[in-house]
Amino acid sequence: MQRKRKKRPPELTRSKGGYDSGFERKLHSTVLKHWQHHGDQVNYVIEHKYEPDFVRKFGEQTILIEAKGRFWDHAEYTKYVWIKKVLPANTELVFLFDNPDLPMPMAKKRKNGTKRSHSEWAKAKNFRWYTADTLPTEWRDYDQIKETE
Repeated sequence: MQRKRKKRPPELTRSKGGYDSGFERKLHSTVLKHWQHHGDQVNYVIEHKYEPDFVRKFGEQTILIEAKGRFWDHAEYTKYVWIKKVLPANTELVFLFDNPDLPMPMAKKRKNGTKRSHSEWAKAKNFRWYTADTLPTEWRDYDQIKETE
C-alpha cells in the first residue's frame, strides 16, 4: 500500500525566482551566483518489466492480452499507457475485461450520476478491448472450448 506523500510546508514551496528552497536562493545569491539556476532538464526513465497475461502471434503481428477483472488504482492503469508507448509497431496490447462497465477507481461522478467505466477508459486511451464473449473468432481456441463443455 502506498503511503500518502507529505505536503511540502508553505515556506518551502517555489518562491520568487523559482527557487525550491531558501537554501537554493541563498546559494544562488552567494557562492553559486554565476551558475545557471534550473536551466537544463534531464529526461529519465524508471525501468520496469511487464509480463502480459496472454501472448500470441498472428503472422507478423503480436497480440498481448491483459485480462482484467478490475483496475485497483491510478498507478495500475496508468502503467499500461506507458507500456503501450514502448511496444514495437507490430505489437498491440489489448484488454479482456470481465465487466467493462465497472467504474474506474477514484472516478468522479458525472452530472448524470455515472462514473467513467473501464471500457470508456480503454477507448479514450486508444486500447482495443473485448470481453470473453466478444473476443474475435480467430483469437479463440475452439478445440479447447469443446473439451471443457
